[in-house]
Amino acid sequence: MGFFHFLKTQLSRSLQLNLSAISNYVNQLISSSIVDCKVRILTSLASILGFRKLCFLEPTKCSPVSTQSFESNVDKKQENAVSAYEKVIEKPKHKKTKRQPKEWRCIDYCCWIIGYLCTTWWLLLFLCNFLPANLPGLKVPEPPGTRLKNENLTAHHPLVLVPGIVTGGLELWEGRPCSEGLFRKRLWGGSFAEIFKRPLCWLEHLSLDNETGLDPPGIRVRAVTGLVAADYFAPGYFVWAILIENLAKIGYEQKNMYMASYDWRLSFQNTEIRDQSLSRLKRKIELLYVTNGNRKVVVVPHSMGVIYFLHFLKWVEAPPPVGGGGGPNWCAKHIKTIMNVSPAFLGVPKAVANILSAEGKDVAFIRAMAPGLLDSETFGFQTFQHVMRVFRTWDSVLSLLPKGGETIWGDLNWSPEEENVCHSAKTQYLQSSSKENNGNDTSPRRFAEVKQRAKYGRLVAFGKAASELPSSQLSFIDPKEFVHGSAPISSTSCEELLTEYDEISRESIKRVAENEVYTARTLIDLLRFIAPKMMQRTEEHFSHGLAENLEDPKYSHHKYWSNPLETMLPDAPDMEIYCSYGVGIPTERSYVYKMSPSDRCKSIPLQIDSSADGSDNGCLSGGVYFVDGDESVPVVSAGFMCAKGWRGKTRFNPSGIATYVREYQHNPPASLLEGRGTESGAHVDILGNFALIEDVLRVAAGASGTELGGDRIYSGIMEMSERINIRL
Repeated sequence: MGFFHFLKTQLSRSLQLNLSAISNYVNQLISSSIVDCKVRILTSLASILGFRKLCFLEPTKCSPVSTQSFESNVDKKQENAVSAYEKVIEKPKHKKTKRQPKEWRCIDYCCWIIGYLCTTWWLLLFLCNFLPANLPGLKVPEPPGTRLKNENLTAHHPLVLVPGIVTGGLELWEGRPCSEGLFRKRLWGGSFAEIFKRPLCWLEHLSLDNETGLDPPGIRVRAVTGLVAADYFAPGYFVWAILIENLAKIGYEQKNMYMASYDWRLSFQNTEIRDQSLSRLKRKIELLYVTNGNRKVVVVPHSMGVIYFLHFLKWVEAPPPVGGGGGPNWCAKHIKTIMNVSPAFLGVPKAVANILSAEGKDVAFIRAMAPGLLDSETFGFQTFQHVMRVFRTWDSVLSLLPKGGETIWGDLNWSPEEENVCHSAKTQYLQSSSKENNGNDTSPRRFAEVKQRAKYGRLVAFGKAASELPSSQLSFIDPKEFVHGSAPISSTSCEELLTEYDEISRESIKRVAENEVYTARTLIDLLRFIAPKMMQRTEEHFSHGLAENLEDPKYSHHKYWSNPLETMLPDAPDMEIYCSYGVGIPTERSYVYKMSPSDRCKSIPLQIDSSADGSDNGCLSGGVYFVDGDESVPVVSAGFMCAKGWRGKTRFNPSGIATYVREYQHNPPASLLEGRGTESGAHVDILGNFALIEDVLRVAAGASGTELGGDRIYSGIMEMSERINIRL
């Protein structure tokens, strides 16, 4: 305190002396010449400022100065002040020791990436919500609902929306002590805040019982109900919201529109056993029919919701207690149209990769760029292991495995997409983005000549060479030997078994890799070996074959109802069925795998070989072969049933229900400010595609498939369908 008091005193005195000196000195300069006056004033002010600087920097060295002495020796003081000021300015600075740059750890990179992504997300969200819509390049086309309303189009048929896998919200009704405060809070969908707060607790409550496929003891997680169940997946990420908004513009609301939410983790029959979801859907359709003037219902299922509703069509007509008891005419009476959006009728190869190694192309890329980041070797996160443990308790995943065997998906040497060619640089397709006559061009497609066609029928190949070699040069082991043989138990002692891999020895896994390739036929046996509990539980609910005789009584079992190749459509000749999906996006079709370098406990022994890149047709990238599709579902799975399997009267469609193929060429947004675009063909983003929305609105208002223009085709689905040799 004494030092600061002394400093204040000295500064005050210096200021008073300086002001006095300025006054006296200016009076002396009045009689001088003007030029000399200017020079002396400037010099004197510089000296005074310098003197004050000295007093501030080193107050203890300044002594009291009288006014008389300052006036008599002003020139001397000027010289001393300037000299002292220059010394201060030229005083060398203390040399600071250079600090060595801090070496960044993986956790630093991780935090930086998370911060960057969050900042970018909020910036884009701000721009999308607050920039004026009339800026050049930001003007969004008029929404279909507004335009069709101006054309006097109004709601006519009641509407039912059926969400797919993972897009519906799930909330907690009962949980373990770690879930305190989460009652009726969303565990899936919404903000996903609980992932960061209590990740293991979150995973535990999303898991199902590994034996029954139902709730674990003490845990009850249920589907969110109402339109909010699947309007948004996360804040700012729409699913059904844009379609619902446009439907509202022509008169739809909750009295004539219903979201058929269900627990998408369960097998389809278990949604009825546990939650009576199928019964509630039946009663709701009947209520909509009665309260809307006995008008038939238009159903719009999406993704896995497509095969869920296909299961419903058989369940509702089957006799109780297994079925709904509606009788053989129920569908003909209550349903006008089924508009299947992004349908996964024949499965998706992506489900295979998720079961084998809990990854796809995006995860494999992250794994290659930051090895160990998500594995147990670096942080002990064991991310893949925990995800796989949870994932394998969800029976619905098995519903998405490829159906139809080698007849649909190809064998060692053939596949329906064998003519597919990609640009090696950008993995895009040699096909026009548009065609004459509204896309209705089914003439044979001309592809560039390539050295060798991709063998897409090899869904899983161990090594790039195995995915390309002639079948005569491959080594084979019958996968049934894995299942029926006595597989050695893992000799590694794990305190806790995270996945079924922990129960299999490393030697047995090596035998799996020795059988170099797996097709849709042999893949099922492979899965029975590496995931025996999951397959044993779920094969009671799903089948993936191709029926020879649909009149066989065994096909009345509910496990066949979600496979369009093992069930018949209802007797409803006036009904219409659409296959509406996006095209023009590289979509996962088959994989190149390798043994994981780690043999530690709780590690996943198989992973996609992201180093496998390049092929004669340019469709191999990062260990994944790509074909045309909507980024999740290949064209052959989405369009075959409407293009051939159900076209006309067939054994799968005995009443001849009219089918239409409606494809939407993917057109990405021109800038980030356009969000996810209005012409997207991506698997989920297509629900915001204005062309699709217009089709849905017109059909809901009473239009038929013929009035829409019939088929609209951009891909090679017709040629692919012709290559599939199937008895109709």
